[in-house]
Amino acid sequence: MAEIKPYEDDAEKKEQIARMFDNIAGKYDFVNRLLSLGVDRIWRKKAIHLLQKDNPLKVLDVATGTARVAIELSAELPHAKIIGVDISNKMLDIGRKKIEEKNLSNSIELLYGDSEDLQFKDNEFDAVTVAFGVRNFENLAKGLEEMHRVLKPGGKLVILEFSKPIVFPLKQLFKIYFKYVLPTIGKVMSNDRRAYKYLYDSVQAFPDYDRFLSVLNDLGYKKSKYIIMTGGICCIYTAEK
Repeated sequence: MAEIKPYEDDAEKKEQIARMFDNIAGKYDFVNRLLSLGVDRIWRKKAIHLLQKDNPLKVLDVATGTARVAIELSAELPHAKIIGVDISNKMLDIGRKKIEEKNLSNSIELLYGDSEDLQFKDNEFDAVTVAFGVRNFENLAKGLEEMHRVLKPGGKLVILEFSKPIVFPLKQLFKIYFKYVLPTIGKVMSNDRRAYKYLYDSVQAFPDYDRFLSVLNDLGYKKSKYIIMTGGICCIYTAEK
């Protein structure tokens, strides 16, 4: 996967990603709902629903951001302990406030953490989730290896990530919207056009569909598969340790 960075400076990708999300944290949830027309909630619910039959008791949500997935996990899995990690302190601050307002502090804990250097023991979690985060890893393989390490044997990985539509006319409409319309709206709403230009660029570089399954398989994951959502705008990838 080619390294795509949000900004045109010499800082490492990881540092730029943290800066980008700190910049847009205050408007992140609102802008995402606006730009996706609310469809992102359907995608997340479908991804989380895939964990229900496994009934995991300890779940790690990587790149948790403002804790949208962590909160929805708690609703679907009321007996689970959920830990979310992220490298953006401002996103985490917003997530913690939401968790406190919903009285979920006993079931959800948010921690500052690097997805490529997780501060957890081997075989600690029954499930690991990531929503729209793996594109942002500085080293994709390293991040996936870390998640594999902390998963218990038989534990499930669920990843929700943007992909490139391959059918006409969705493919063409997706390109126009993500490349030209979305950065303009993002600039107006969040004052950071680069953040939403980066979204398009990073989706183009991401090894989606079967290529991503190959990455997972090469790293030791088993039973890997994907579910195409909304004509290929995003995919849900699942695998087991």
